[in-house]
Amino acid sequence: MKKEVALRALEPEDVDILYKWENDMALWIYSETLKPFSKQQLKQYIQGINLDIYQSKELKLLIESEGEQPSPIGIIDLFDFDPYHNRAGVGIMVHKKYEGYGYASAALDLFIDYCFNTLGIQQLYCSILVNNQKSIHLFEKKGFELTGIRKKWRKVGREYVDEGFYQLLNLR
Repeated sequence: MKKEVALRALEPEDVDILYKWENDMALWIYSETLKPFSKQQLKQYIQGINLDIYQSKELKLLIESEGEQPSPIGIIDLFDFDPYHNRAGVGIMVHKKYEGYGYASAALDLFIDYCFNTLGIQQLYCSILVNNQKSIHLFEKKGFELTGIRKKWRKVGREYVDEGFYQLLNLR
């Protein structure tokens, strides 16, 4: 069953949920995060992220369930935006209690459409640890193709894990 979601800009009121999610150390293995964020840092980040994408080179949107009482269920972001080559990285996080219900899939559909048809991006890419089967399945289902493997690229605990590099070209 496809879930209905909306993507929206971060608001100052989102600092508490962002604080909770960004400081969840269990999620740090999927990002480049190595230290916690303060609420003040996140308030400043929210102000900066809402600048023009050509200035900030990134875009972070809150994923909300649609309905009478929308609730935040995750974050989707565009990073390393390169306007010359028209490419950017994409990352997504759906809170654990909302996994498996189609929210990530619906949010990624909206985001890809926005990136390709509104921003005019030529390609999106992402990096996924080879043991993260949920993310691999999600991105491959959306047409992302594995174009390379970075051997022992990410340190997870005391081990190094391979990371897949995936690309989606705008062929529309």
